[in-house]
Amino acid sequence: MILTSHPGPIGVFDSGYGGLTILNEFRQRMPELDFVYMGDNARAPYGPRSYEVVYAYTLQAVSKLFEMGCQLVILACNTASAKALRTIQQRDLPNIDANRRVLGVIRPTVEVINDYTTTKHVGIFGTVGTIQSESYQMEIAKFYPDISVVGEACPMWVALVENGEANSTGADYFVQKHIDAILQRDAEIDTFLLGCTHYPLLFEKIRKYTPPSVQIVSQGAIVAQSLHKYLSRHPEMAARCTTNGTCSYFTTENPDKFNEAAGNFLNHPVQALHLKV
Repeated sequence: MILTSHPGPIGVFDSGYGGLTILNEFRQRMPELDFVYMGDNARAPYGPRSYEVVYAYTLQAVSKLFEMGCQLVILACNTASAKALRTIQQRDLPNIDANRRVLGVIRPTVEVINDYTTTKHVGIFGTVGTIQSESYQMEIAKFYPDISVVGEACPMWVALVENGEANSTGADYFVQKHIDAILQRDAEIDTFLLGCTHYPLLFEKIRKYTPPSVQIVSQGAIVAQSLHKYLSRHPEMAARCTTNGTCSYFTTENPDKFNEAAGNFLNHPVQALHLKV
């Protein structure tokens, strides 16, 4: 791997399209920055995959973004953040380039979750991989040991979003099923956290079957605010991020397919390029 120390864009990685919801918030909050989005759509979804596979795929993606000049990479994917982030930070970065950084979406969300809950009972919807990792439970326990957390794996929700079925009547069954299930396990939940970057596109359906007393928290704005604060606290990293207001898109899948689906997430056209990892 040949790396340079020149300033470059911020890399945003997801296994599929969900990270586009995070990217959108980044660009609204920090329009001056340059971004490169990479979706590993050819190997998505990551949710059902083992720790070893998710780690290997995520490291490949991070390495590719580093080669493309990124000094900072955001894993805009809860599964990758849960299964691969810590190992990459602790084991791989020191050997690749100790000055580069890889950040995730779980920690920023956990840091503010206490601001949303009154009953101290929080429900988390996520992929099978995210929920089985118990990353949210462990991180929340570090910050707020008095908060009770219930995780609910929703294996069909990503498929509904990526197949353009988020607003279909067929989605109602799968959304209501998991909301009912999590509330049966803990009736005191007053906050739902959408622990997958795809789930904001199901927001209307989730709201429909969620009691009015329960608020629903999406990650995008929270993670964008966290990144903004991070760059303010670390001017040395901010100086390594270019500021031309550009954004490029890459996918390991067919670019035409990516362009069509990305429109559902961003509400504006994109022109992605194919990338081989």
